[in-house]
Amino acid sequence: MCGIVGLVQRETALPELLDEAARQLWRRGPDDAGVWCENGAGLGHRRLSVIDPSSAGHQPMVSPDGRYVIVFNGEIYNHMEVREELGNDGWKGHSDTETVLIAFARWGSNCLGKFHGMFAFAIWDRREKQLFAARDRMGEKPFYYHHAPGVFAFASRPRALFRILPGLSGEYSTQGLRYYLQSGYFPAPLSVYEAVNKLPPGHFLWLKEGVLDISAYWSFQEIEPCAEWRERSEEDLLDELDEILSNSVRSRLISDVPLGAFLSGGIDSSLIVAMMQRHTTQAVRTFTIGFDLQEYDESRDAKEVADYLGTDHRCERLRTDDLLDLLPLFSEEYDEPFFDSSCFPAMAVSRLARQDVTVALGGDGGDELFGGYHYYRIAKALRPFFLMPALIRRGVSALVGQMPGHRMKLLAGALRENTIDNAFAFSRSISKDFDGLMLAWAVDGTADMRELFAQAGEMFPSSLAMAERGMRLDAMFTLPDDYLQKIDLASMAFSLEVREPMLDQDVVEWAMRLPVPWKLKGKMNKYLLRRLAYRYIPENILNRPKRGFGVPIDHWLRGPLCEWASSVLNDKSLFEGLPVSQSGAQRLFTLHKSGARNVSALLWAILMLLNFVSGRDMVRA
Repeated sequence: MCGIVGLVQRETALPELLDEAARQLWRRGPDDAGVWCENGAGLGHRRLSVIDPSSAGHQPMVSPDGRYVIVFNGEIYNHMEVREELGNDGWKGHSDTETVLIAFARWGSNCLGKFHGMFAFAIWDRREKQLFAARDRMGEKPFYYHHAPGVFAFASRPRALFRILPGLSGEYSTQGLRYYLQSGYFPAPLSVYEAVNKLPPGHFLWLKEGVLDISAYWSFQEIEPCAEWRERSEEDLLDELDEILSNSVRSRLISDVPLGAFLSGGIDSSLIVAMMQRHTTQAVRTFTIGFDLQEYDESRDAKEVADYLGTDHRCERLRTDDLLDLLPLFSEEYDEPFFDSSCFPAMAVSRLARQDVTVALGGDGGDELFGGYHYYRIAKALRPFFLMPALIRRGVSALVGQMPGHRMKLLAGALRENTIDNAFAFSRSISKDFDGLMLAWAVDGTADMRELFAQAGEMFPSSLAMAERGMRLDAMFTLPDDYLQKIDLASMAFSLEVREPMLDQDVVEWAMRLPVPWKLKGKMNKYLLRRLAYRYIPENILNRPKRGFGVPIDHWLRGPLCEWASSVLNDKSLFEGLPVSQSGAQRLFTLHKSGARNVSALLWAILMLLNFVSGRDMVRA
């Protein structure tokens, strides 16, 4: 795992500039560093040594014929199989970076179809003066870039781009901010900055004579669920999923450094750890964070799973307020506004794991691929209402809206939408029924999240049920731009590499072919994956309510962070240049403090935006 930077411009690239930019990413790669420059092109690298820690894995790496130079971030789990296909007997080491470099020299962009892994890399062609770059299929590794006449720069994080290009505009993206205040994240290709974009997952780019061309090399959007799988036996499907996921886990155990796993005690992480244990002769090292508040504490569940599987388990118990000590590091490493408060326990468990291991396996992706979130069941339940005439449905919405309770008001809001797709967008939004936060001029000049979802959904098979559409929208947007960014930054803040077996392309493609009745069955979410987990761990151990990986933001904003939040929201200067209403944000805070509504998600998103604008570390009151 590493940090990468690069610059292509008309003027000579300065080594000192690239080295300084790479230093911004030192936590991503504390073990080694390197810079390569030639005429108008330069590449920089920070290395976390995982595979082949010898000097043979040093980057930037030049191909044997001297034509290509690569900087690479990630892991290619099947790179030894790719080497066998290449048949090259002149290898200098056994790093996957060398494999990627030689594969590109042989196959060009078609090499991407050979790789199973997570990656973001760039290759400079010294002969043709061209740059090729690519990002992994599901968006596990980040790739930010700036393109303007005469200049192209890229980096693992935006802050490094501003060191490569000191004059780069820091103007905020109005469209990006609208999406952020609706969803909590910046969907690719957008970022918080107008001048900075993200390469979308499953895409590559060519830069030729200053012209940028971006193309997709893989997508799950058009995969049809297999209707005949509805009639297959459960045991047959379980056997097939068992083999595919087990192979993915096994391939992610390659490492020249200590390796372990996160363990929450839930279905996904428990299944991954159980499969790890099956493929190793020693006890798997597992890590959990425990909290003082029971509703956020997964440590007892995790310990019961660990005891059953016989793992070498470590748990660090914290008060939830102890997570506030991570705020300064959060402000430094999360260099875009980031609303997902589960980043704090993710940072805490990464810090714990890094004391013993350099690599950890995680369980991200199971919910989006196999139907784990309650939103999908809501989408399924809403379908009959959208078969009604619009006038009748609006009447039902009005009646439901008169009922007491937060959930009834949200259900009424979903029923007011014009389409069931829009109803899902409403249910997934953090802004819900709170209007007036974005200024009118910004709303008029930008697109709504509903439009983004609708545009993406045009690529889906027409036969998809709404719950399946919701899962694919989450896998396209929420997963890479929220959850995977969270775990990448949380782990890299402590120089820890996290691998995600659920996101192997074989697992993803298989899950997309699996019909929704095998995901949502009766009252059970994630049905087939859950049944597979029961093969490894008794049902009575795993069958517990889903807790999530959250923190009590609602309590923090009424308690230890109340004074800080008030000072931020009352600072008029922070709203200057933002398309956000200060009075609207203040009204939201007043509502939250009163206890009438828990609006902590949207309020926290606003505060994270303002904290980002301020450039100051958050401090405890």
